[in-house]
Amino acid sequence: MKIYGDVHSGNCYKIKLLTALVDIEHEWIDVDILANETQSESFLEKNPNGKIPLLELDDGRYLSESNAILNFLVSGTAFEPQDAYENAKIQQWQFFEQYSHEPFIAVARFIAKYLGLPEARKAEYEAKQEGGHKALKVMEEQLTKTPYLVGNKLTAADISLYGYTHVAHEGGFELDSYPAIQAWLVRIQSHPNYIGIA
Repeated sequence: MKIYGDVHSGNCYKIKLLTALVDIEHEWIDVDILANETQSESFLEKNPNGKIPLLELDDGRYLSESNAILNFLVSGTAFEPQDAYENAKIQQWQFFEQYSHEPFIAVARFIAKYLGLPEARKAEYEAKQEGGHKALKVMEEQLTKTPYLVGNKLTAADISLYGYTHVAHEGGFELDSYPAIQAWLVRIQSHPNYIGIA
């Protein structure tokens, strides 16, 4: 299989992390979003939405949206729970990641890290801080109760939220006041086959 992405993007990195954790053989194809490579005619034929990550299967089928790719790749592995409620809890956290976490933390990081915090977007960057900290507080509350977001073992929920949480400081979100999140980050980083952003 082929995976199109940019490992500096949290949404792409979480796919790269999962492939390492469960040892999935694949070809990684770097895509430069700042050079508009996702808008090329050849890429849009693969994904009309013009976004990464994108999974291309051996039979020529494509799958987009990071959490859909994650859930597809964990199928049949130790990361896929057999319990329907547990699976639904994983999806609950993944929806939280896309609607309550990523729009604040990832966007603030993009403005600061990728764009260099231009004056024209400083107000937007500052406006993202409150929502980002609200999301981190929700995670902190859960992680004071359980070592991982859904119980006692690493799941796709953790990988989904790890992608941008571990680089949240690059968007202005210092994690000093979130000790449970910090301990959770260390637990994930100590997992066999863990890989960081190169």
